[in-house]
Amino acid sequence: MTRELTGRHVLFIMLGFFGVIITVNLFMASKAIGTFSGVEAQNTYYASQNFDRNRKAQQALGWQVSDRYQDGRLALRVTAADGLPADVADLQVLVGRSTVRDQDVSPVFIREGGEFVAPLTLAPGKWLLRLEARAPDGTLFRQSRQLFVKG
Repeated sequence: MTRELTGRHVLFIMLGFFGVIITVNLFMASKAIGTFSGVEAQNTYYASQNFDRNRKAQQALGWQVSDRYQDGRLALRVTAADGLPADVADLQVLVGRSTVRDQDVSPVFIREGGEFVAPLTLAPGKWLLRLEARAPDGTLFRQSRQLFVKG
């Protein structure tokens, strides 16, 4: 038994179609705004005033960072320009996803040989490491690194 397609049926089909699209768009927009505000610095003008000076001081250190995640352990190696372990006075690391903050964690690192090691359980996917290290003279070294955990 077939029914005749009337203008009323077409109207309801179109309203339903666009209603679903609008609802999904509103939901996705609210989730995007609610999980990441997009603010990196509260006062960008103030942050820009010291940028070049801080960058030059960091480059003068000549430090290189490498990371390794394996068996629930995150290892960071900070080396000086001569390839030997750098003299790091303080190390702080924020590990999190790029766009959400609810999974952010600041692991406690222990120096083991030439590496800094922390026990850490990470789900598969892309993670962002934000490092802040200080040299004994107080020079601040900052670096953001991407870490991919296989799943």
